[in-house]
Amino acid sequence: MYSLEHSSQLPTTIAESIAQIKTFALQEFEREIVQKQLYYHTRDHVNNVQRRANQIFQVVCPYWTVPNEKTTLDISRMKLLLDLCAIAHDMVQVFVVQTQAHTPRARQPGVSEMATIDRLLDYINQLNQQFQKHAPTSPARLTDQDISIIRDAIAATICAYDHIEQAIYQPDLYHPHKSLSPVARILALADIGALGIDGVEVYHQEGSLLVLEENLDLIPLILDGTIYSLGSNNSELYQNIQKRLLNRCRFQVNFAKSRFARLEREIADFPDDAISTLTNEVFKHLNPTTIQEVEAKTPTHENTTLEELLQFFEFERYLKKH
Repeated sequence: MYSLEHSSQLPTTIAESIAQIKTFALQEFEREIVQKQLYYHTRDHVNNVQRRANQIFQVVCPYWTVPNEKTTLDISRMKLLLDLCAIAHDMVQVFVVQTQAHTPRARQPGVSEMATIDRLLDYINQLNQQFQKHAPTSPARLTDQDISIIRDAIAATICAYDHIEQAIYQPDLYHPHKSLSPVARILALADIGALGIDGVEVYHQEGSLLVLEENLDLIPLILDGTIYSLGSNNSELYQNIQKRLLNRCRFQVNFAKSRFARLEREIADFPDDAISTLTNEVFKHLNPTTIQEVEAKTPTHENTTLEELLQFFEFERYLKKH
């Protein structure tokens, strides 16, 4: 599907190979953004995940480094693979076919991630076939271990729903018989780390963008102002949208509490000397004060009006940027 037969020149270093694969992933992703009308899963998101992953990496990698050249090279390769996974992890977005009007579009857990893995590894395998054909001993070729790390890292971003916490989490971080690579653990934490690393404003911004992405029927109503007259013109749709937005607000409060409650366990496998820095300097916003702020700013009362919810989400602000 992604033929490399006419590539004029193969990469000569692993860094060049990773750069080429990232270019491919971004080109595929750009098509998805336009075709699927994505508002949250965009270049901004993957850039933010890459930045957050790098913050975590910079804290933990010194504790893996020992004074010999081999380990230093492994750390360098790990960073290249982490950057690639951060850029590529949301490359394909698969939505369930909607059968009812005025309902959120949804993804089945793991489907988008596995489709991303398949498409990315198909390209990598084609690149490796070219190496096998023209430069079989090239150091630029991705190894089986590299491919395994990429596969496991993107899979680690798959989320499941915890019905007790009423929030999502990443099951691979808790699998008792699965040994995650550092790349996988860092990527997973960075992917849903907006509140802990970036704070409440970014957390709310990401929530608003997700609502837009999952509720495309709201966009024309917002853009033409119709949504503000639904109370008098279409009470059924008014109640429908009010309920959807209220449910999202409640989820955001529960998700914030869940992120705070789960942090200690999710970073426990990092080097002991790094954990304090991760807790106090990287995930510095995951504390009771932040949770109280999220609760105070997020409308969750049953009687919250649609107008109040729209004011909270600030959709117009984000639609102007698209």
